[in-house]
Amino acid sequence: MADVHTTSSQEGLNGEQPLQSLKDELPDVPASPSPSSGAKNSLAEMFRAFAKFGDSKADGKAISLSQSDKWMKQAKVIDGKKITATDTGIYFKKYKSLKLGLTDYQKFLEDLAKAKKVDLAEIRDKMIQCGIPGTSGTTVAVKTAAVDRLTDSAKYTGSSKMRFDDSGRGRGIDGRHDKPDGSGYVQGYNNKSSNDKSH
Repeated sequence: MADVHTTSSQEGLNGEQPLQSLKDELPDVPASPSPSSGAKNSLAEMFRAFAKFGDSKADGKAISLSQSDKWMKQAKVIDGKKITATDTGIYFKKYKSLKLGLTDYQKFLEDLAKAKKVDLAEIRDKMIQCGIPGTSGTTVAVKTAAVDRLTDSAKYTGSSKMRFDDSGRGRGIDGRHDKPDGSGYVQGYNNKSSNDKSH
């Protein structure tokens, strides 16, 4: 009978430390940040993310009305009933600026909440919890038989047929313009090379 080597329960596989001893060495980290500092930091982080969204030159220090509306729609603060995009436009324009910094934006949220009789903490919580800016509601291209039929270049006729080669790739400028060949013959003449060049 073969002698089988077993390891003690204190050693892990391949002589590594077991998982429990690694957990014991890690320092205790609180599960969530304190509500007083975490909410403000999260709102500031989300503010920077949405202030940069859609504007490649933005530094994240100021947010425009369209970016703010995008944020509020994603957070479901703008619901079309209690708070609308018109409401946000009215209160945003009171600051007479195209973009608002974080402090002015927080005042804007306070004004909006007070005027629409909505709890400010509820608005802030929704805006913090909505996640990073995304394009989840964008239009997706539809693939149907009609679209396939209309985009199949093999079925094109007339001048449209000339714009694509046999494999369906576009021919570029060659498919859009007739280039003169400079031979002196009219277009379509087939016997160019048959003339005697002695004259």
